[in-house]
Amino acid sequence: MLKLLPILLSVGVLASTPQLQTQELPTTELLKQNQTIVALASEEISKTLPQLIDAYTVLEEVEGSGTTLIYHFAIDTGAKSDEAVRQEDRRRMEEAVTMGVCRSAKRFLDAQIKLIYRYKSAKSRARLFEFVITQAKCHQ
Repeated sequence: MLKLLPILLSVGVLASTPQLQTQELPTTELLKQNQTIVALASEEISKTLPQLIDAYTVLEEVEGSGTTLIYHFAIDTGAKSDEAVRQEDRRRMEEAVTMGVCRSAKRFLDAQIKLIYRYKSAKSRARLFEFVITQAKCHQ
């Protein structure tokens, strides 16, 4: 099971951002605020990388793009081929990651910040899967 430290760090950045306003904001101001949150979160998390998540997973990079935070992980797949991992592990990983993110990154998701989790093989560096998590996905 993936540890959710990067998400908790992200939520901590969001919670401690002094510029957050609580009144209703015009759409353009809300967008700017969310872009600032994403930039700050990615910058702060990046200072702690690379980060060992579990025995198989390393968080290598976090980037901000507009109102999207993108987490890049490398997975040690052992003797499994990349295709076997894609076929056998995708559904289980997606369910676990989505459930964890929906719980621990609620403030980001409520602010309409999209989270993308990209996984690649530590050995071949080939992309294995990508999970896009939005507030709507958490309510499915």
